[in-house]
Amino acid sequence: MSVERNLPIVRERKLAILKGDPELCDKQKKAGKLLARERVARLFDASSFVELDVLNADAGVVTGYGLVDEKPVYVYAQDFTVKGGSVGAQHAKKILKVMDLAEKTGAPLVAILDTAGARLDEGLDAMNAYAMIAGRVSALSGVVPQVTLVLGHCGGTASAIAGMSDVVVMSKNGSLFVNGPRVVSAVAGKELSLEDIGGSSASVRSGMAQLTAESDEEAIALARKVVAMLPANNMDEAVDLPRDDMNRELPQFNAIDKVDDVRDLLRGVADLGDIVELGEDFAPSMVTALGKLGGATVGFIANQPAKDEGRLTVYGCKKAARFAAFCDCFSIPVITVVDSVGMKISTAPQGELSRAGAQLLFALSEANTPRIALVVGQAIGMSYAALASRAVSDMVYAWPGSVFSPVSAPIAAQLLYADEMKAAEDPYAKRAELEQRYMDDVADAVNAAKQGYVDDVIEPSATRQMLCAAVEMLSGKRDTRPAKKHGNMPL
Repeated sequence: MSVERNLPIVRERKLAILKGDPELCDKQKKAGKLLARERVARLFDASSFVELDVLNADAGVVTGYGLVDEKPVYVYAQDFTVKGGSVGAQHAKKILKVMDLAEKTGAPLVAILDTAGARLDEGLDAMNAYAMIAGRVSALSGVVPQVTLVLGHCGGTASAIAGMSDVVVMSKNGSLFVNGPRVVSAVAGKELSLEDIGGSSASVRSGMAQLTAESDEEAIALARKVVAMLPANNMDEAVDLPRDDMNRELPQFNAIDKVDDVRDLLRGVADLGDIVELGEDFAPSMVTALGKLGGATVGFIANQPAKDEGRLTVYGCKKAARFAAFCDCFSIPVITVVDSVGMKISTAPQGELSRAGAQLLFALSEANTPRIALVVGQAIGMSYAALASRAVSDMVYAWPGSVFSPVSAPIAAQLLYADEMKAAEDPYAKRAELEQRYMDDVADAVNAAKQGYVDDVIEPSATRQMLCAAVEMLSGKRDTRPAKKHGNMPL
């Protein structure tokens, strides 16, 4: 068989595949969406993408590998112009192949979802195809980072597959749903659109998506940034050469009484002031973000004092617990920034509040990754136990004036010094005096340091250099734990 004679035939077939159906491609573009191969090209460094199984284009998915920030990454991108990107046996076969390669080579996996659902003409084969993909997502969890881009329809089982990944990024063209708008509208008794129930705004508010963007291009740029920050796999370290002075001081924080927006502190601490906040509009009283400290990727978990008084909420605890577990999967150090008076006083069943607090406490207690706590205000009750105690922290730092206590100072004074208050000529003045006595004698950070619960009470201006030093010092941390398959998180 002549290679020279058959070469033009193969080239012609590949060219036809790469061009696609002009009418369907035009329709995709008019909808404001990039084509599958255009999306892949934007994900990778210039000219680095290598497509696999290109001649099996009828499967409706583009697969291959390339470089993101000069690091190897695998990808699969559903092609809506080929049978609506619907999932069948061949579709799954191509996806499972790159998943296997990602595991074998220890490289991150990016999924770009845009699908009409299962191929109905394949019946049970299509359902099994979805299940097989979901099974491999589960198997890869904690082995290599999995980032999902939802840039079109993603319903039913596909939405569950997205939710099983580590980070979900959505464009305004994306939709995540289980039941479609007709079904939901019928049950709700009012007209609801797909955007209402599963659009990017709804998905980030529900906690299903962590990042949203206006366009495919912006969403892909966010995915690139996240992938570049993460380690390649669970045996790798996400450490680059420092691009910022590790001893840079933060004098502005010496001049404040309280952190109003904890994100200002996180940006001040992080290398070059750069953080990627995940799930900003979901449980906003808890901030979770990725950043760099001295070139090392870290995860920040921080109370937001401006929301719910920084109290721990049910969804705030769940958000922080999942983020802590994600960081632990890839040995990303976790830094908790604490200013909270405890659990939110809520009409929710107390068991639900307890279980949420238990999830956060469990996740950080179980984590083997370096854990550093910084108390910048109050660490009261569950906030102390779950975010700043020795059970969840390898190192604990506190700013001057920080409070460590089972209850707030006013409540403690009321319980401990009730008789003195009653006997006072001026109960209000006496109450203030007794609250300050409790602060000075019991709850102050200096007392916590004297008892060994705080490693140092630091000047706010020195926060960055102390955290950088702690991350570097703990980089060689090794924990010995009892032999077990896994713990049973109170889900």
